[in-house]
Amino acid sequence: EPYNEQEARDRALLLRALREEADVFTRENDRMHMTASAWVTNEAHDRVLMAYHNIYDSWAWLGGHADGMEDLLAVACKEANEESGVTAVPVSPEIFSVEILGVAGHVKRGKYVSAHLHLNVTYLLQADESQALHEKPDENSGVRWFALPDVLPNIREPEMRVVYQKLMDKCAALHL
Repeated sequence: EPYNEQEARDRALLLRALREEADVFTRENDRMHMTASAWVTNEAHDRVLMAYHNIYDSWAWLGGHADGMEDLLAVACKEANEESGVTAVPVSPEIFSVEILGVAGHVKRGKYVSAHLHLNVTYLLQADESQALHEKPDENSGVRWFALPDVLPNIREPEMRVVYQKLMDKCAALHL
């Protein structure tokens, strides 16, 4: 169920893309493709795990491209582990949030990637804060837990502050 107008509108566009677009689960579709993100909280749900994303030059949630996998929960869990070293478990198998995110053109691994859309689904995951963290140097240059009040002041991408605030509000509404 959409949480707000943004989710309702983005859900409709995402469903239309799934019906009408070819190869949305791969990067072969260079206009738009599926991604999965992980909003990883601790057991008390008062801290969130984030990585310092090299391309966006900002702290960010964990996640990545589907790259042909249609099990997006598995993608979110895999990406969370690869990017941080933690083993995170789903709070629920249900999609927690949907977003269509514009990605500016950028250079990745020495190649230019044109501007495109990420058709993103987010899952709420939980991890033990005592697990060892590690960076994924080709993608991030830091991984750490943030207390919820410290999340937004550390985000350099204004458009993502809205997304992260929504995710924090949704967690609070669940009374976790």
